[in-house]
Amino acid sequence: MGNISTNNKRNKKDIKNYVSWFEIPAIDFQQAVDFYNHIFEIEMEQNITEYNSMAFFPTTKGIGGSVVTGQGYVPSDSGPLIYLNGGEDLNKILKKIEEAGGRIVMPKTLINEEMGYFAIFIDSQGNKLALYSKN
Repeated sequence: MGNISTNNKRNKKDIKNYVSWFEIPAIDFQQAVDFYNHIFEIEMEQNITEYNSMAFFPTTKGIGGSVVTGQGYVPSDSGPLIYLNGGEDLNKILKKIEEAGGRIVMPKTLINEEMGYFAIFIDSQGNKLALYSKN
């Protein structure tokens, strides 16, 4: 692993929020959606594809998230998958993951034109995290 500096102050102005999205895994999707709709008194918008099902927590500001069911989404007391802000283009961060001792699990992938892109990686400690960016 190379020398990683923690004194790089230019990043402080580039990224305002380090967390940009969260997902709560579910096995019984509708039961999970009903649970969160009930306790928060909301109506979650759903997006169901052949790969996964997602229900979005409504938000107008701040960090958003969803309940999701699909391959690789297993409820656990180890914690939800955290999406870190990838800045203007998450490729800039992805290029540094392996050199810092991590590995990319899913490369930059388009969610849709309106929402942007995501990627999933394993950090140097074995934690599964994700990155998100509009571009």
